[in-house]
Amino acid sequence: MKLIELRKQGYKALVDSLGVAGMIRFLQQFDVGEGDYTKEHYQELDHLTMEDFRSYIRKQRAKNEEGDKKC
Repeated sequence: MKLIELRKQGYKALVDSLGVAGMIRFLQQFDVGEGDYTKEHYQELDHLTMEDFRSYIRKQRAKNEEGDKKC
């Protein structure tokens, strides 16, 4: 089977199973994107300090405690 036939049958199977909108939503999950995630991710983290991290944890704990009081 040639790749074009395989692709056609795959699309047909997705449409038959998920409908057109479902097929599109499914295929959108496989967007390649652009850039270098790892490099950009570490660049964002380079400027953070341990105190930034501690502050974030304190805020999250306070937020969770606030949510627990509402229940």
